[in-house]
Amino acid sequence: MIFFPAIDLKDGQCVRLLRGDMEKATVFNDDAGAQAKSFEDAGCQWLHVVDLNGAFEGKPVNAAAVKAILAAITIPVQLGGGIRDMETIAYWLDAGVRRVILGTVALRDPDLVRRACQQYPGRIAVGIDARDGFVAVEGWAEVSQMKAFDLADLFEDAGVAAIIYTDIGRDGAMQGPNVQATTALAAALSTPVIASGGVSSMADLKLLKDAGGGLLEGVISGRAIYDGEIDPGEAVRFLQC
Repeated sequence: MIFFPAIDLKDGQCVRLLRGDMEKATVFNDDAGAQAKSFEDAGCQWLHVVDLNGAFEGKPVNAAAVKAILAAITIPVQLGGGIRDMETIAYWLDAGVRRVILGTVALRDPDLVRRACQQYPGRIAVGIDARDGFVAVEGWAEVSQMKAFDLADLFEDAGVAAIIYTDIGRDGAMQGPNVQATTALAAALSTPVIASGGVSSMADLKLLKDAGGGLLEGVISGRAIYDGEIDPGEAVRFLQC
């Protein structure tokens, strides 16, 4: 399994939100490039980045911070937040992002996801953020009537590189991941699934590793790293063994 340290960007700074609330943001670092480099130096093999402002505004906002990250490291980056058209997808892939994460547009325009997968094989991931099992969009500000499992099923034959499944109720709350829902989704799909939301300790990583039974491609964690509950280097080694 891959350990993905997370950098969430708000107003150019590295932050973590509590359950997706932009008004409950804690700043952990105002130098995104330096934060990314620290993860690479710790042995991390991927980096997960989200443009939080972009997710709310529907267009890239923290481009300068993302470019600082790309300039600081050599490990691959997956980026989400405000990426909702083919032009923006092309822009970020050309800029050096390894794969882009499509969230809101996956619900609004699933055909665009399919076109992107055809044009950029292996470089498109779908982010499914769920609140009580239903897909939330527009930076988690709006909850749809679409169930997370149903949306994931739409892309089973689309060539999506990965599904990133986030339980919003657990995100940033340090209460542990939703192991049952995440592993059930992974078991139902052939598309690789990455777990996100609530991973707050090495014990949580062990739960996901044991329960995943080889189903999960990886795990994303943010706040637990910044709070000192998870050492990224140790997490990488644990999930690889």
